[in-house]
Amino acid sequence: MLNDTITHAERELYLTLLELAQQQPSAYEWLTRLPTWLNDIKDKANYAHAPAYQASVARLPELTVNNVDLNSDVLTIEANLSESQCKQTMALLKQLMPWRKGPFQIGGQLENQIDSGQNEDQQASPILIDTEWHSDWKWQRVAPHLGNLKGRRVLDVGGGSGYHGWRMAGAGADTVIIIDPSCLFYHQFMAIRHFVGAADSYKTHYIPVPLEALPEHSQLFDTVFSMGVLYHRQSPFEHLQQLKGQLVKGGELVLETLVIEGDANTVLVPHDRYAQMNNVYFLPSVAALTGWLEKAGFSEVRCVDVATTSTDEQRKTEWMTYHSLADFLDPNDSTKTMEGYPAPMRATLIAKKIVF
Repeated sequence: MLNDTITHAERELYLTLLELAQQQPSAYEWLTRLPTWLNDIKDKANYAHAPAYQASVARLPELTVNNVDLNSDVLTIEANLSESQCKQTMALLKQLMPWRKGPFQIGGQLENQIDSGQNEDQQASPILIDTEWHSDWKWQRVAPHLGNLKGRRVLDVGGGSGYHGWRMAGAGADTVIIIDPSCLFYHQFMAIRHFVGAADSYKTHYIPVPLEALPEHSQLFDTVFSMGVLYHRQSPFEHLQQLKGQLVKGGELVLETLVIEGDANTVLVPHDRYAQMNNVYFLPSVAALTGWLEKAGFSEVRCVDVATTSTDEQRKTEWMTYHSLADFLDPNDSTKTMEGYPAPMRATLIAKKIVF
Protein backbone atom coordinates (compact mmCIF):
# COMPACT_ATOMS: atom_id res chain seq x y z
CA MET A 1 0.00 0.00 0.00
CA LEU A 2 1.30 3.44 -0.92
CA ASN A 3 1.42 6.24 1.64
CA ASP A 4 0.25 9.84 1.10
CA THR A 5 3.16 11.50 2.91
CA ILE A 6 3.95 14.07 0.21
CA THR A 7 0.31 15.04 -0.36
CA HIS A 8 -0.28 15.42 3.37
CA ALA A 9 2.88 17.47 3.91
CA GLU A 10 1.99 19.78 1.03
CA ARG A 11 -1.50 20.25 2.42
CA GLU A 12 -0.06 21.23 5.80
CA LEU A 13 2.22 23.71 4.03
CA TYR A 14 -0.77 25.26 2.27
CA LEU A 15 -2.69 25.56 5.54
CA THR A 16 0.32 27.16 7.25
CA LEU A 17 0.67 29.76 4.50
CA LEU A 18 -3.08 30.39 4.51
CA GLU A 19 -3.06 31.06 8.25
CA LEU A 20 0.01 33.26 7.86
CA ALA A 21 -1.61 35.25 5.05
CA GLN A 22 -4.50 36.14 7.34
CA GLN A 23 -1.96 37.90 9.57
CA GLN A 24 0.55 39.00 6.91
CA PRO A 25 -1.02 39.83 3.52
CA SER A 26 2.35 39.47 1.75
CA ALA A 27 2.01 35.70 2.22
CA TYR A 28 -0.89 35.63 -0.25
CA GLU A 29 1.64 35.92 -3.06
CA TRP A 30 3.31 32.76 -1.73
CA LEU A 31 -0.05 30.99 -1.82
CA THR A 32 -0.61 32.11 -5.40
CA ARG A 33 2.72 30.68 -6.52
CA LEU A 34 2.63 27.52 -4.40
CA PRO A 35 0.79 25.23 -6.89
CA THR A 36 3.34 26.01 -9.61
CA TRP A 37 6.25 25.48 -7.24
CA LEU A 38 4.97 22.08 -6.14
CA ASN A 39 3.94 20.92 -9.60
CA ASP A 40 7.25 21.89 -11.21
CA ILE A 41 9.32 19.75 -8.83
CA LYS A 42 7.31 16.65 -9.78
CA ASP A 43 7.37 17.28 -13.54
CA LYS A 44 9.43 14.65 -15.32
CA ALA A 45 10.14 17.20 -18.06
CA ASN A 46 12.02 19.24 -15.47
CA TYR A 47 13.49 16.42 -13.40
CA ALA A 48 13.87 13.03 -15.06
CA HIS A 49 14.17 11.21 -11.71
CA ALA A 50 11.17 12.89 -10.07
CA PRO A 51 8.72 9.99 -10.59
CA ALA A 52 11.24 7.49 -9.18
CA TYR A 53 11.89 9.67 -6.13
CA GLN A 54 8.15 10.07 -5.51
CA ALA A 55 7.67 6.31 -5.77
CA SER A 56 10.46 5.67 -3.27
CA VAL A 57 8.82 7.95 -0.70
CA ALA A 58 5.33 6.58 -1.37
CA ARG A 59 6.50 2.98 -0.76
CA LEU A 60 8.09 3.63 2.62
CA PRO A 61 6.43 1.40 5.23
CA GLU A 62 4.29 2.65 8.11
CA LEU A 63 6.17 2.14 11.38
CA THR A 64 5.09 2.38 14.99
CA VAL A 65 7.06 5.43 16.09
CA ASN A 66 7.68 5.72 19.81
CA ASN A 67 9.54 9.01 19.89
CA VAL A 68 11.12 11.61 17.61
CA ASP A 69 14.11 13.53 18.92
CA LEU A 70 14.73 16.71 16.91
CA ASN A 71 17.32 17.89 19.44
CA SER A 72 19.68 14.95 19.04
CA ASP A 73 22.83 15.40 16.95
CA VAL A 74 21.72 12.30 15.08
CA LEU A 75 18.11 13.22 14.31
CA THR A 76 16.47 10.13 15.78
CA ILE A 77 13.16 8.48 15.01
CA GLU A 78 12.69 5.73 17.60
CA ALA A 79 10.48 3.11 16.02
CA ASN A 80 9.60 -0.56 15.98
CA LEU A 81 11.55 -1.94 13.03
CA SER A 82 11.32 -5.55 11.95
CA GLU A 83 13.90 -7.15 9.68
CA SER A 84 11.59 -6.99 6.67
CA GLN A 85 10.71 -3.36 7.33
CA CYS A 86 14.38 -2.56 7.78
CA LYS A 87 15.32 -4.11 4.43
CA GLN A 88 12.47 -2.36 2.65
CA THR A 89 13.22 1.01 4.23
CA MET A 90 16.96 0.74 3.64
CA ALA A 91 16.48 -0.11 -0.03
CA LEU A 92 14.07 2.76 -0.61
CA LEU A 93 16.19 5.33 1.22
CA LYS A 94 19.23 4.26 -0.78
CA GLN A 95 17.29 5.03 -3.95
CA LEU A 96 17.43 8.63 -2.73
CA MET A 97 21.24 8.73 -2.59
CA PRO A 98 23.49 10.63 -2.34
CA TRP A 99 22.57 11.83 1.16
CA ARG A 100 24.70 14.90 1.88
CA LYS A 101 23.22 16.62 4.97
CA GLY A 102 22.41 14.78 8.19
CA PRO A 103 22.80 12.39 10.04
CA PHE A 104 19.49 10.61 10.66
CA GLN A 105 18.55 7.41 12.47
CA ILE A 106 15.40 5.35 12.02
CA GLY A 107 14.66 2.60 14.53
CA GLY A 108 16.33 1.85 17.82
CA GLN A 109 15.39 1.85 21.49
CA LEU A 110 15.03 -1.91 21.71
CA GLU A 111 13.38 -1.82 25.14
CA ASN A 112 10.46 0.11 23.65
CA GLN A 113 10.15 -2.39 20.84
CA ILE A 114 10.11 -5.38 23.17
CA ASP A 115 7.58 -3.72 25.47
CA SER A 116 5.30 -3.22 22.47
CA GLY A 117 4.98 -6.98 22.07
CA GLN A 118 7.48 -7.79 19.33
CA ASN A 119 9.84 -10.69 19.90
CA GLU A 120 13.44 -9.70 20.54
CA ASP A 121 14.74 -11.95 17.74
CA GLN A 122 12.59 -10.05 15.23
CA GLN A 123 14.23 -6.72 15.89
CA ALA A 124 16.42 -5.10 13.27
CA SER A 125 19.32 -2.78 13.98
CA PRO A 126 18.52 0.91 13.53
CA ILE A 127 19.14 2.44 10.12
CA LEU A 128 21.80 5.12 10.41
CA ILE A 129 21.89 7.47 7.43
CA ASP A 130 25.54 8.48 7.76
CA THR A 131 25.54 11.47 5.44
CA GLU A 132 28.52 13.07 3.69
CA TRP A 133 28.41 16.04 6.03
CA HIS A 134 28.36 16.00 9.81
CA SER A 135 25.76 18.76 9.70
CA ASP A 136 25.41 18.34 13.46
CA TRP A 137 28.91 19.77 13.87
CA LYS A 138 27.89 22.95 12.07
CA TRP A 139 24.77 23.21 14.23
CA GLN A 140 26.89 22.79 17.37
CA ARG A 141 29.04 25.72 16.24
CA VAL A 142 26.10 27.96 15.31
CA ALA A 143 23.38 27.20 17.88
CA PRO A 144 25.01 28.73 20.98
CA HIS A 145 25.13 32.14 19.28
CA LEU A 146 21.55 32.30 17.99
CA GLY A 147 18.83 34.44 19.41
CA ASN A 148 16.06 32.44 21.03
CA LEU A 149 14.19 30.63 18.24
CA LYS A 150 11.13 29.88 20.38
CA GLY A 151 7.99 31.22 18.78
CA ARG A 152 9.87 32.61 15.79
CA ARG A 153 9.16 32.21 12.10
CA VAL A 154 12.29 30.88 10.37
CA LEU A 155 13.45 30.59 6.75
CA ASP A 156 16.28 28.17 5.94
CA VAL A 157 17.75 29.02 2.52
CA GLY A 158 19.51 26.20 0.69
CA GLY A 159 18.46 23.74 3.37
CA GLY A 160 19.42 20.53 1.53
CA SER A 161 17.73 17.46 2.99
CA GLY A 162 16.27 19.59 5.78
CA TYR A 163 18.50 18.49 8.67
CA HIS A 164 19.08 21.99 10.01
CA GLY A 165 15.41 22.88 9.50
CA TRP A 166 14.41 19.99 11.75
CA ARG A 167 16.93 21.19 14.35
CA MET A 168 15.41 24.70 14.18
CA ALA A 169 12.00 23.20 14.88
CA GLY A 170 13.49 21.24 17.75
CA ALA A 171 14.88 24.49 19.15
CA GLY A 172 11.32 25.80 19.43
CA ALA A 173 10.68 27.74 16.22
CA ASP A 174 6.99 28.28 15.62
CA THR A 175 7.28 27.77 11.84
CA VAL A 176 10.26 26.64 9.73
CA ILE A 177 10.21 26.92 5.96
CA ILE A 178 13.11 25.28 4.15
CA ILE A 179 13.80 26.24 0.55
CA ASP A 180 16.09 24.48 -1.91
CA PRO A 181 15.53 23.86 -5.63
CA SER A 182 16.89 20.30 -5.58
CA CYS A 183 14.37 17.63 -6.56
CA LEU A 184 16.44 14.99 -4.74
CA PHE A 185 16.71 16.97 -1.51
CA TYR A 186 12.98 17.68 -1.55
CA HIS A 187 12.22 13.98 -1.62
CA GLN A 188 14.84 13.20 1.03
CA PHE A 189 13.03 15.67 3.28
CA MET A 190 9.73 13.95 2.50
CA ALA A 191 11.24 10.56 3.36
CA ILE A 192 12.21 11.85 6.80
CA ARG A 193 8.84 13.60 7.11
CA HIS A 194 7.17 10.23 6.53
CA PHE A 195 8.72 8.86 9.73
CA VAL A 196 8.57 12.09 11.76
CA GLY A 197 4.83 12.31 11.05
CA ALA A 198 3.12 14.89 13.23
CA ALA A 199 5.77 14.78 15.96
CA ASP A 200 6.75 18.39 15.17
CA SER A 201 3.08 19.45 14.90
CA TYR A 202 3.82 20.10 11.23
CA LYS A 203 5.89 23.17 12.02
CA THR A 204 8.55 22.21 9.46
CA HIS A 205 7.91 22.70 5.75
CA TYR A 206 9.79 22.53 2.46
CA ILE A 207 9.32 24.59 -0.69
CA PRO A 208 11.49 23.35 -3.59
CA VAL A 209 12.59 26.72 -5.00
CA PRO A 210 15.66 28.98 -4.89
CA LEU A 211 15.65 32.22 -2.90
CA GLU A 212 15.21 34.34 -6.02
CA ALA A 213 11.88 32.61 -6.79
CA LEU A 214 10.29 33.96 -3.61
CA PRO A 215 8.23 37.14 -3.66
CA GLU A 216 10.57 40.04 -2.94
CA HIS A 217 10.34 42.00 0.29
CA SER A 218 7.95 39.55 1.92
CA GLN A 219 9.28 40.51 5.38
CA LEU A 220 7.74 37.37 6.87
CA PHE A 221 10.58 35.87 8.92
CA ASP A 222 12.09 36.66 12.30
CA THR A 223 15.23 34.66 11.49
CA VAL A 224 16.74 33.78 8.11
CA PHE A 225 19.53 31.23 7.69
CA SER A 226 21.79 31.11 4.63
CA MET A 227 24.43 28.46 5.22
CA GLY A 228 26.69 27.29 2.42
CA VAL A 229 25.00 29.37 -0.30
CA LEU A 230 26.67 32.79 -0.69
CA TYR A 231 29.82 31.53 -2.43
CA HIS A 232 27.65 29.89 -5.10
CA ARG A 233 26.04 33.22 -6.03
CA GLN A 234 27.42 35.23 -8.94
CA SER A 235 26.04 38.37 -7.29
CA PRO A 236 26.63 38.16 -3.53
CA PHE A 237 25.12 41.60 -2.86
CA GLU A 238 21.93 40.58 -4.63
CA HIS A 239 21.78 37.50 -2.42
CA LEU A 240 22.20 39.62 0.72
CA GLN A 241 19.46 41.98 -0.44
CA GLN A 242 17.13 39.04 -1.11
CA LEU A 243 17.81 37.65 2.36
CA LYS A 244 17.13 41.05 3.90
CA GLY A 245 13.85 41.29 1.98
CA GLN A 246 12.54 38.16 3.70
CA LEU A 247 13.30 39.47 7.21
CA VAL A 248 11.05 41.52 9.44
CA LYS A 249 12.56 44.80 10.63
CA GLY A 250 15.10 43.98 13.30
CA GLY A 251 15.12 40.34 12.20
CA GLU A 252 18.22 38.17 12.51
CA LEU A 253 20.34 36.86 9.63
CA VAL A 254 22.59 33.83 10.16
CA LEU A 255 25.10 33.71 7.31
CA GLU A 256 27.64 30.89 6.94
CA THR A 257 29.99 30.83 3.96
CA LEU A 258 33.50 30.08 2.74
CA VAL A 259 36.06 32.72 3.67
CA ILE A 260 39.79 33.33 3.43
CA GLU A 261 42.33 35.07 5.62
CA GLY A 262 42.85 38.76 4.93
CA ASP A 263 41.83 42.34 5.56
CA ALA A 264 38.75 44.32 4.58
CA ASN A 265 39.89 44.44 0.95
CA THR A 266 40.64 40.74 0.54
CA VAL A 267 38.38 38.67 -1.71
CA LEU A 268 39.32 35.50 -3.59
CA VAL A 269 37.72 35.01 -7.01
CA PRO A 270 38.72 31.51 -8.21
CA HIS A 271 39.82 31.55 -11.84
CA ASP A 272 38.17 28.25 -12.75
CA ARG A 273 37.36 25.75 -10.02
CA TYR A 274 37.67 25.83 -6.25
CA ALA A 275 38.02 22.43 -4.54
CA GLN A 276 36.78 20.99 -7.86
CA MET A 277 33.58 23.08 -7.67
CA ASN A 278 32.94 25.11 -10.80
CA ASN A 279 30.23 27.26 -9.17
CA VAL A 280 32.26 29.09 -6.53
CA TYR A 281 32.54 32.81 -7.25
CA PHE A 282 33.56 34.90 -4.24
CA LEU A 283 35.41 34.01 -1.02
CA PRO A 284 35.77 37.18 1.10
CA SER A 285 37.71 37.64 4.30
CA VAL A 286 35.64 37.98 7.46
CA ALA A 287 36.42 41.70 7.49
CA ALA A 288 35.32 42.10 3.87
CA LEU A 289 32.13 40.11 4.49
CA THR A 290 31.35 42.28 7.50
CA GLY A 291 31.60 45.30 5.24
CA TRP A 292 29.34 43.69 2.65
CA LEU A 293 26.66 43.06 5.27
CA GLU A 294 26.84 46.60 6.58
CA LYS A 295 26.64 48.01 3.05
CA ALA A 296 23.62 45.76 2.36
CA GLY A 297 21.69 47.24 5.28
CA PHE A 298 22.57 45.08 8.27
CA SER A 299 23.82 46.18 11.68
CA GLU A 300 25.32 44.59 14.78
CA VAL A 301 27.37 42.31 12.55
CA ARG A 302 29.44 39.80 14.49
CA CYS A 303 31.51 36.80 13.50
CA VAL A 304 30.71 33.99 15.92
CA ASP A 305 32.70 31.13 14.44
CA VAL A 306 35.51 30.37 11.99
CA ALA A 307 36.35 26.73 11.30
CA THR A 308 38.48 24.91 8.76
CA THR A 309 36.48 22.10 7.20
CA SER A 310 38.07 18.74 8.03
CA THR A 311 37.88 15.42 6.21
CA ASP A 312 36.12 14.08 9.30
CA GLU A 313 33.31 16.59 8.89
CA GLN A 314 32.89 16.11 5.12
CA ARG A 315 33.69 12.67 3.77
CA LYS A 316 32.64 9.75 1.63
CA THR A 317 30.24 7.30 3.33
CA GLU A 318 28.01 4.36 2.53
CA TRP A 319 25.26 6.89 1.85
CA MET A 320 27.39 9.21 -0.32
CA THR A 321 29.81 7.16 -2.37
CA TYR A 322 31.13 9.85 -4.72
CA HIS A 323 34.22 12.01 -4.31
CA SER A 324 34.31 14.18 -1.22
CA LEU A 325 36.63 16.70 0.44
CA ALA A 326 39.68 14.40 0.69
CA ASP A 327 39.61 14.07 -3.09
CA PHE A 328 39.52 17.84 -3.58
CA LEU A 329 42.59 18.73 -1.50
CA ASP A 330 46.22 18.73 -2.58
CA PRO A 331 47.42 15.17 -1.80
CA ASN A 332 50.76 16.58 -0.63
CA ASP A 333 49.44 19.55 1.34
CA SER A 334 46.01 19.38 2.98
CA THR A 335 46.09 23.12 3.68
CA LYS A 336 45.49 23.71 -0.03
CA THR A 337 42.91 22.67 -2.59
CA MET A 338 43.90 20.76 -5.70
CA GLU A 339 44.00 24.12 -7.50
CA GLY A 340 46.41 25.61 -4.96
CA TYR A 341 43.92 27.83 -3.12
CA PRO A 342 43.58 27.84 0.69
CA ALA A 343 41.62 24.81 1.90
CA PRO A 344 37.94 25.39 2.77
CA MET A 345 37.41 27.57 5.84
CA ARG A 346 33.92 28.61 6.90
CA ALA A 347 32.77 31.57 8.95
CA THR A 348 29.40 32.22 10.55
CA LEU A 349 28.27 35.81 10.89
CA ILE A 350 25.10 37.01 12.61
CA ALA A 351 23.55 40.38 11.86
CA LYS A 352 20.34 42.36 12.35
CA LYS A 353 18.24 43.99 9.66
CA ILE A 354 18.41 47.71 10.21
CA VAL A 355 15.20 49.29 11.47
CA PHE A 356 14.63 52.64 9.80
